[in-house]
Amino acid sequence: MPLPDRFADVDQLEDALSSPSPALVQALRRVPGDLLVLGVGGKMGPTLARMARRADPDRRVIGVARFSQPGLREDLQRHGIECIEADLLSREALAGLPDAPNVVFMAGRKFGSTGSEWLTWAMNAHVPALVAERYARARIVAFSTACVYPFVDAAGPGAPESQPPTAPAGEYANSCVARERLFQHFSHQQRTPGRLLRLSYAIDMRYGVLHDVARKVLAREPIDLAMGHANIIWQGEANDWALRALAHCDTPTSPLNLSGPKVAIRAVAQGLGRRLGIAPVLTGAEARTAWLVDCAEAFRLFGLPQVSLETMLDWTADWAARGGASLNKPTHYEARDGKY
Repeated sequence: MPLPDRFADVDQLEDALSSPSPALVQALRRVPGDLLVLGVGGKMGPTLARMARRADPDRRVIGVARFSQPGLREDLQRHGIECIEADLLSREALAGLPDAPNVVFMAGRKFGSTGSEWLTWAMNAHVPALVAERYARARIVAFSTACVYPFVDAAGPGAPESQPPTAPAGEYANSCVARERLFQHFSHQQRTPGRLLRLSYAIDMRYGVLHDVARKVLAREPIDLAMGHANIIWQGEANDWALRALAHCDTPTSPLNLSGPKVAIRAVAQGLGRRLGIAPVLTGAEARTAWLVDCAEAFRLFGLPQVSLETMLDWTADWAARGGASLNKPTHYEARDGKY
């Protein structure tokens, strides 16, 4: 699908975010059978499920969530996705879900972790164990995070998959290491094929690193440069690559960094400032380290990202200047203490 110059509204945005590539259509032919999306109600879940359905209209795509967001279930059903309301912390609820040979695991908890760490660990470690037991015979592509890595040299290529996920900051990051370890344990024990997608900052006009910086530029708020770099990727490509990973599962499951090239927060702020006609208020200096990932393996499997930083900056500035919709869910990309 050709890229637009701008997004007129949420409908056009979500259409672009759910548009499958020809490569995805081909990849899904190698992994036949129903597709179950666990945690479909999150930021990426709805457009990922729609993309899977568009890539293979004859495939049964099932989205599972609590569906606390008004209208989400009805919207997904309009796009041909079967919806099941379930609490993934319940063994009984999981037992009642349909069998499926393909599972995309998107459930988890990040924001609000401080103060209710017990729930964060339950969602990020206990639920994966329950799901891994329930779907031992499926391919499981599970979303993880770049936060499992320690900070690395900001001048380098980023952490490769071979970098042990040691000494991450904060309870959230540690619970995400636990999530990976539980999926790995059951994959070794049950020979379940899978991939652990260490995603770094998908970009949607309604949230993401660029959205956060644009809002600060518009509000003339200071932009802290201490976390001076980040990896970002257009969410449409992140959706596409995550679904294509079903055709690249390993037994036992293995990690895969999923993002685009690193960007400098200073350059992002200045680029958005030029487009918005506002000089950004920059504070602090770039630390020598950051949470960065080396995505060479993803690029080998899926090719280089096709949506450039310049295009995403154009889209973000236009959306922000017009007061486009926001999910009001800051990424807190600037946090260096792991507290969310």
